[in-house]
Amino acid sequence: MHGERWWAQESFGVRLEWGPTGAERLAGDHSGWLVVVDVLSFTTAVTVATERGIQVLPYPWRDGTAAAFAGRRQAALAVGRRQVTASTPWSLSPAALRGAPFVPRLVLPSPNGSTIAAAAAGRGTRVVAACLRNAGAVARWLTERGAGTPGRPVMLAPAGERWPDTSLRPALEDLLGAGAVAAALADLGTGPLSPEANAARAAYLAGDPMAALTDCSSGRELRAGGFAGDIAVAAEVDASASVPLLAEGAFTNAAVDPDGWNPSR
Repeated sequence: MHGERWWAQESFGVRLEWGPTGAERLAGDHSGWLVVVDVLSFTTAVTVATERGIQVLPYPWRDGTAAAFAGRRQAALAVGRRQVTASTPWSLSPAALRGAPFVPRLVLPSPNGSTIAAAAAGRGTRVVAACLRNAGAVARWLTERGAGTPGRPVMLAPAGERWPDTSLRPALEDLLGAGAVAAALADLGTGPLSPEANAARAAYLAGDPMAALTDCSSGRELRAGGFAGDIAVAAEVDASASVPLLAEGAFTNAAVDPDGWNPSR
């Protein structure tokens, strides 16, 4: 461990750290891939959109500038779950996105996963969005590109949630989503997994994702708000083959465009 940054997990091929700060620390290794995990609901919504052929532009949580950004990028703007109308039917709700009209480009703000992805892309990091729905597809796609070794690490970034004072709340659903990717990578022979990534893997393998998502804090919040359908979509383990790759400011399905990321762009 001589010379190793203690927080960087540099001797492992699959690493894990929480939230925006953890993602920023891990993303300093530009030889690897940052996998953002925000199960309830940003990265789940991204899989639903990209498997429909919609490009998703991540943007920090609505701060008054998102509408102008969407206008410049000729994209529709997602609104809050409770602000959906006939004229603005797109939101962070994966269930709502399934039934919303098709648009070529969608700006999807969120305070966690979208914020992490946008910041990482701004630093030149290669970014993929993962959740329970596409964990296996993401793991296979990364493995096919030689990722998951100490020299080309997979860096899992469970987004977590925020307490009212804005401090990080590690969220069970994101631990399970990251664990699903870690488990799939381990099955494909990548690694080794860091203790952090291996703990997430063990948590995922230990139980019933649907039950956990339903009764965890974030799931209870969604159910109380009338959005139980979002939990059901998020719990569709390995139902999606989409691999949302962030390139030129937008997530697109790299499973149908395998050369979508070009470092010279």
